[in-house]
Amino acid sequence: MPKLAKRAKENVALTPKAAMPAPQAVAALKKFKAPRFDQTVEVVMHLGVDVKQADQMIRGSVSLPKGIGKSKRVVAFCQSDVVKDALAAGAVKAGGEELVDEIARGWMDFDVAVASPDMMRVVSKLGKALGPKGLMPSPKAGTVTPKVADAVKEYSAGKVEYRTDKTGNVHAVIGKMSFPDADLAENLEFFISTIEKAKPSSMKGTYIKKIAVSGTMTPGVQVEYVDAAALD
Repeated sequence: MPKLAKRAKENVALTPKAAMPAPQAVAALKKFKAPRFDQTVEVVMHLGVDVKQADQMIRGSVSLPKGIGKSKRVVAFCQSDVVKDALAAGAVKAGGEELVDEIARGWMDFDVAVASPDMMRVVSKLGKALGPKGLMPSPKAGTVTPKVADAVKEYSAGKVEYRTDKTGNVHAVIGKMSFPDADLAENLEFFISTIEKAKPSSMKGTYIKKIAVSGTMTPGVQVEYVDAAALD
């Protein structure tokens, strides 16, 4: 614990005071004193949306250009004739009512759930179990689709799902600390661009208020953002 406290203090001293462009923010992140494991790098964006308005909730998925450095455990809710393809695409489990029953009994060893549209009637029974954990399949997130095997393949490879939380923040993994600086910066800029394009038409005022990037055990570094539309 004393070593961790000392490292934390050193990292606080290294934290930049001002926001900076994505490449410099990533470089600053790499200067922090690091633990002996490959930290996950995340971005959090504070948005000026009104989360009480359904049309201002931001939710979707994106495949980052440089990947995120890890695979995800995916389950697929599908008809029996699709199970083989879903498993071949990388699903840890696939099925219909029997899979729903297993999850209802408490099995939750997965990161993403995808479903074909015709299975949502059955999957809806899991709303109380999957909803609070952000695991309920959704058309907006691309996890409800007739192309179940394709979705399984994309999410198994690390496709990133995102959604606004109750305070208007969007969190996402953008890679590993071991990634080259340029790759992390490219993923960061790509994700910011993705959220920028998702701006609700009904939203008024400042959309992207603050952006920060951090490692699993580092302080956050603020990322500079310039709203090009506001400059026009």
